[in-house]
Amino acid sequence: MNILVINGPNLNLLGTREPGVYGSQTLADIEHELTVRYPEAHFTFFQSNHEGAIVDALQSTIGKEFHGIVINGGAFTHYSYAIRDAISMLMIPAVEVHISNIHLREEFRRHSVTAPVCAAQLSGFGSNGYSLAVEMLLYHKSSQTKKN
Repeated sequence: MNILVINGPNLNLLGTREPGVYGSQTLADIEHELTVRYPEAHFTFFQSNHEGAIVDALQSTIGKEFHGIVINGGAFTHYSYAIRDAISMLMIPAVEVHISNIHLREEFRRHSVTAPVCAAQLSGFGSNGYSLAVEMLLYHKSSQTKKN
């Protein structure tokens, strides 16, 4: 199973950015944990602080053998209709992940414009949210295979 994992702005600073909110794991730690925990999956990791680059990464899955996307859009979650539109064009499931519980934070963080076009949203599970998202995608792939 091929999974694209996208991380948006400021997530390259995990481990040092507000550890009380986001934990002490770095993005590299999370990526390593996923590859070790899910040897049956092939991961492509992408991080950018630029909206257009994330749109390009999402569009790069079209026509390729990707089976799902895990996306932590960071602040773009709350206002990027360009990323929302890119997700909605895809024929594969995307799972939105947030390390902190966005529903318990500032008002502007409580609304996601991308969640309605994702298969699910995971919020507040810390870095474990990434693993839960992969589990969801593996289950989705398994249930699709059983139907065919």
